[in-house]
Amino acid sequence: MLQAVLLFLLGFALLIKGGDWFVDGATGIAHRFHLPEILIGATVVSIGTTLPEVMVSSQAALQNNGGISYGNAIGSIICNTSLIAALTIAIRPSEVKKQSLYLPSIAFFIAAIFYSLLAYAQGEFKRWQGIALLCGFLVYMIISVMQMKKSDEPQEVEEEKEGKETSLWMEIGLLVLGAAVIAVGARLLVDNGTLIASALGVPDSVIGLTMVALGTSLPELVTAVTALLKGHSALSLGNIIGANLFNLVLVSGAAMTISPFAVPAEKTIMNMNSSLVVDIPVMFIAMLLLCVPPLLKGKLYRAQGITLLLIYVAFLAYQFLI
Repeated sequence: MLQAVLLFLLGFALLIKGGDWFVDGATGIAHRFHLPEILIGATVVSIGTTLPEVMVSSQAALQNNGGISYGNAIGSIICNTSLIAALTIAIRPSEVKKQSLYLPSIAFFIAAIFYSLLAYAQGEFKRWQGIALLCGFLVYMIISVMQMKKSDEPQEVEEEKEGKETSLWMEIGLLVLGAAVIAVGARLLVDNGTLIASALGVPDSVIGLTMVALGTSLPELVTAVTALLKGHSALSLGNIIGANLFNLVLVSGAAMTISPFAVPAEKTIMNMNSSLVVDIPVMFIAMLLLCVPPLLKGKLYRAQGITLLLIYVAFLAYQFLI
């Protein structure tokens, strides 16, 4: 048991470091070939921070462990929204540009409604539906890039790293090494998370919804904390919403395509599937609470962040105590 816990924590660490290397390498290559900064952020960096979730869910799908695949995607959305975004909003609320939230917010709720209809109507996810979600991801990326190119607003430029410029081979090495480390970390996380769940009698979906989801959301947490320290609490909001969208269309889409799985039904409440009466509704409630105020008022409120944090605490308490 101790060995499984240590390897599980090692998997967390490898996911974080691997994601860091992957983003550094990919961003360096993109800069080298003079790709627009906003294009880099919308594609390479966003996908890079979601890569841990993709790898974990794909590894779980290869092992026919639908509980981890499902829990990781839904749990990461709940964690991103009611813990990571909530912390930054509660500590330093600020104004936001409503226009920048329209596309990711609308796309997220379209994907979430599609995902939920599948879960409630058939209780399982099929391969063609995973392919449809992946196609949705590609369409979203194309629309995002086209929208950014048409924008007349000046784009923010990332600060250049201090020190000697890295070579192309170094950047390629970071890219490949990062992807490999993420793959190893994901394998450790899934294998040992499953062992821990079995030893404690906890359903795999609960482990996915909580521990695995938190671990794979750490790149978003680091981004949010960095933005907060620089005094830009609203800066990561669009990234959080985008990451949540990717959890549905990319992470879940990849897992369904690799190995279709059923909605987990190990945990019940009043003889009803907890996934359907708690997990998915909490996802919608948290995202509505996060998105509606800034979309209507163009501002984030401290009470909004505190409420989201309370939702996360209640969600964790339900998963482990009930």
